[in-house]
Amino acid sequence: MNKLSFLFVAMCFGAVCVAQPLTIPQPSPTQVTKQNFGLSSIELSYSRPGVKGRKIYGDIVPFGKVWRTGANNATTLTFADEVVIGDKKIPAGKYGLLTIPNKDEWTVIVTKQIDVTAPEAYKQESDIVRVTAKPVKLKDKVETFTIELANVKNDAIDVQMMWDDLMVTLPIKAETDKKIMTQIDNLMNKDNRPYVNAGVYYLTNDKNLDTAVKWFDMAIQQNPKSINAYYQKANALVKQGKKEEAKKAANKSLELAKEAKNDAFVQLNEKLLSDLK
Repeated sequence: MNKLSFLFVAMCFGAVCVAQPLTIPQPSPTQVTKQNFGLSSIELSYSRPGVKGRKIYGDIVPFGKVWRTGANNATTLTFADEVVIGDKKIPAGKYGLLTIPNKDEWTVIVTKQIDVTAPEAYKQESDIVRVTAKPVKLKDKVETFTIELANVKNDAIDVQMMWDDLMVTLPIKAETDKKIMTQIDNLMNKDNRPYVNAGVYYLTNDKNLDTAVKWFDMAIQQNPKSINAYYQKANALVKQGKKEEAKKAANKSLELAKEAKNDAFVQLNEKLLSDLK
């Protein structure tokens, strides 16, 4: 091999050695969203195609056929605790989220299948629950397919699917109150009873205020310097319309807060007392 040929081979070999794979953006990028809900969480995984000037419904997304509700991999929902969809209780676990779009009504499917990327892969016998939903016309078009975990409450959340000019909503519920009440009933039979937390739950969820005040008093018996117990008792008494008793509890909480140099509770109690004037 002459010198020129050797240099040519060496250059080619060197080029191969340093070549790097080309990284480009996903045409339909994947998004994973985790949302605390009830006493646990929901995790959503899906891919986000764009409109890109195309006709979506009745074309890119055909009517009357199972849609993966996204692009690339299957769309999935993972529930860390039992939820309720429609009238069906769904155990904790990972599930596929599919839809069958139609012009005036969609079918939303939660399925055991977590790998459906084409209609022919779908097996109806794997359905966990089916619900119907009316598509809502959006004022502003959504270029990139979006699923939001929206309107989060203690016992309800909406899965909102938005693309182009339509939105479809899947409501999900959790029996949060029932589970918390069971916890309270069980814990109140133990030595270390969560009087303050249980009382706050009753106070903020419109349950029996007499019971809430009783629990705050029990918490104060356990710890006479509990700033929070006095403060929460004052709030419960306000709701009961017992203004003078509320002032006494708030003033005691304020006194303890000042002793402890707890500025946050000083401000809370001063605000409460100001509202009670």
